[in-house]
Amino acid sequence: MKHPSLLVALFIFQALLPDHISIQAAAANSNLFREYIGSQFNHVKFTDVPINPNVNFHFILSFAIDYDTSSSPSPTNGKFNVFWDLDNLGPSQVSSIKRSHSNVKVALSLGGDSVQDGTKAYFKPSSVKSWVSNAVSSLIRIIKQNHLDGIDIDYEHFHATPDIFAECIGQLISTLKKNKVIKFASIAPFEDQGQVQSHYKALWRSYGHLIDYVNFQFYAYEKTTVTQFIKYFKQQKSNYNGGKVLASITTDGSGGLSPANGFFTACRNLKSQQLLGGIFIWSADTSKGKGFPYEKQAQTLLATHRATGIFNTSVA
Repeated sequence: MKHPSLLVALFIFQALLPDHISIQAAAANSNLFREYIGSQFNHVKFTDVPINPNVNFHFILSFAIDYDTSSSPSPTNGKFNVFWDLDNLGPSQVSSIKRSHSNVKVALSLGGDSVQDGTKAYFKPSSVKSWVSNAVSSLIRIIKQNHLDGIDIDYEHFHATPDIFAECIGQLISTLKKNKVIKFASIAPFEDQGQVQSHYKALWRSYGHLIDYVNFQFYAYEKTTVTQFIKYFKQQKSNYNGGKVLASITTDGSGGLSPANGFFTACRNLKSQQLLGGIFIWSADTSKGKGFPYEKQAQTLLATHRATGIFNTSVA
């Protein structure tokens, strides 16, 4: 037990800290693990993925897209359709995995890179009002039918200005939250020195207070070192100031910092600095044939409670 005088001194020191420092420290490390699933239609199931009971675990279904399902898909101005493997990841499977694991929630990602035939999935609203109206009604139906808990925004191509994107997505999240349709929302930007960041930064400036997690796609960088990864992480933590930024890897080995080259070393470093908002992986589909080793390793790292730092388990 600490000496009373030390506790008094610590209390006085904390009282003198600026409010923003206290808030950021309290919301630092998290035991949140997230995994995208269902985009490749390779029959991966929720039950295939190892789930550590000591983390907060989010599956993210990939994707719902506001395109039609014809052989030549075209935009539908906010009327979303299911483009994930519904046969293996449908309503009954969602209910079952959440019933079996009290720490599991299931979200839905919107947009993505492309529709199934390779057509790029553009964000293309006719107007803010019509897009939001269509998106709210179609997503309420999909979310309720599939017993989902949240949404993730992963548009990567745009036929709209950053301000229009911000208003459409911000109003969508606000409406779904106000009506208690979703418990949380996240965004999935990546560094492109152009459209992607400009659109998501505009959204963050206007509606960042409604966004619970930033699934930053660090694997979109060229292959990196531990030092570079930590530098990039801190840059994005600054870009999305106050946000809970997650570290990330892809299990297809295409980019970023791989586990073999030190991803988990970087995560431990960020955790020691109280910066690790969680970890997400793209994706269960590519991990299936490898036995999910990185999912296991990531969750073990997140579940480890370091007595030397603040550990936040309050996840939506």
